[in-house]
Amino acid sequence: MAQQRSDTIWTPTFMLLCAAQLLGYAQHFMLAPVLPLYITQLGGSPFVVGLVLACFAVTSVVVRPLVGHWADRWSEAGVMISGALFQAIGIFFCFIPFIPAAALANGLRGVGWAGLNTGGYSLLALISPEKQRGAASGLYSGVQSSAQILFPPFALWLLYASFGGYGLVFIVTAVFSSAGALTGFLMAPSVPRPARRRPATEDNQWWREIFHFIEPEILLPSVLLLWLNISLPAITNFIILYAHELQLSSFGAYFVVIGATSMLGRPLLGRLSDQIGRAQSVAAGFALQLCALLLLTIMSNLIGVIFCGALYMLGNAIGSSTTLALAVERADPQRRGKQMATFSVAYPLSYGVGSLITGSAVDLAGYVGMFLLLAAVQAAGLIFALGRRTKL
Repeated sequence: MAQQRSDTIWTPTFMLLCAAQLLGYAQHFMLAPVLPLYITQLGGSPFVVGLVLACFAVTSVVVRPLVGHWADRWSEAGVMISGALFQAIGIFFCFIPFIPAAALANGLRGVGWAGLNTGGYSLLALISPEKQRGAASGLYSGVQSSAQILFPPFALWLLYASFGGYGLVFIVTAVFSSAGALTGFLMAPSVPRPARRRPATEDNQWWREIFHFIEPEILLPSVLLLWLNISLPAITNFIILYAHELQLSSFGAYFVVIGATSMLGRPLLGRLSDQIGRAQSVAAGFALQLCALLLLTIMSNLIGVIFCGALYMLGNAIGSSTTLALAVERADPQRRGKQMATFSVAYPLSYGVGSLITGSAVDLAGYVGMFLLLAAVQAAGLIFALGRRTKL
């Protein structure tokens, strides 16, 4: 029998889902400024930083077909909880002061990230009201991005405190991920139980189902999300190294501002996309990110860099919440886990490719050259989105 959905977004299930995502994302955003510093302390160059960050993306992408299949056949909530626990366990390999160990830790975190996001997006598609999917997607992604407000500066404070250091940061991030898993466990009993697909009748069909990963209904929003986020590592990870080059102090304020911008922008602009249309919202996201990257090439003070970061995150907020709304409304209830796994793979894939592009560009052309290259990528994305506006 079909589950009756409430017309309101703010159900207890939705609030617990958002809380679990906030705690899971806390680890990711605490490590965003800390991992590049940790790797460079171990002797790594910007290119090596990019390689280590890319390990997160590789494992997250590779396991998505299995994770999506698992969500459809077992439990969306169980997949999310397992992902949070895997994140907590993986980070402890960073206690080995060796760059390959940091790469392994980041790779294991990628496996957990796949579960956290695939399960979370599948749950969002399951419980969000049909007529408010843009608003629900904006609120959900706004809660995720709100972790950018306090956790990066909190991580830097722990790192530089007299009692702190890298070890304390790693322990605290594991605690947050474990708390996210506990919150998901509390939420699980209230999740509606959708009808599951019947298992394959032939023994050799299960692996075909797992590796059938290209979902046509969800492909366009996935490509757009990937394109939007490919320059994000420059803004959230490599920016701390750029700030050191510019000798900017009190840089924790940057993360507070971009986190607040993303948190406030996603629910407001996600609701706006319900009114003005998905195509216009996606194009606006690309345009704002393009402007921010171009402006970063001429900014050399803290206020200017913060302004550019906020402008970028405003574009990312409207673009990401809109593509999520597109994915939610196009998802087939019988393949929700697989389709949302396909969609959610766009973030780690863009993170990995973007990290490699960013790190390589910094080594070859410096930070200004890197920002110009990423601006060109966003310009191409804007042209692509405008060319597909009728399909949006």
